[in-house]
Amino acid sequence: MDPSKQTESLLLTVWVIALIALVGSLFYSEIIGYEPCKLCWVQRIFMYPLVVIYGYALVKRNLEIALPGMLLSGIGMLVSTYHYLLQKVPALQEVGDFCEGVPCNVQYVNYLGFITIPFLAGIAFISIFIIHVYMIRRK
Repeated sequence: MDPSKQTESLLLTVWVIALIALVGSLFYSEIIGYEPCKLCWVQRIFMYPLVVIYGYALVKRNLEIALPGMLLSGIGMLVSTYHYLLQKVPALQEVGDFCEGVPCNVQYVNYLGFITIPFLAGIAFISIFIIHVYMIRRK
């Protein structure tokens, strides 16, 4: 496959991942009615711009435009991991009560006993970060 076509396909993949994460977070909060905690808002702050950044990079067919996306996804990955640990590690669950309003250790969903909303966000951030690093290394 032509390297530029592969980069274009990977940019599209990253954009779709970010878009699904955005739509998923809005689905849980606006349709189902789950009120986001403070750490959920922080994750949204790092995820939502990725849709614009990678969408613009895709339209312009320029990976360099998307460099801020790698930084945002890396930070978002750390926040999601911390949030997930607050939910799943018993020793940290008391720390999760620091959030005003909705505690950060609340698990609205718990698919298969381990898949929570921060887990889903973390998978999206990790996927975006790894694909972006791969695109840079390949170039």
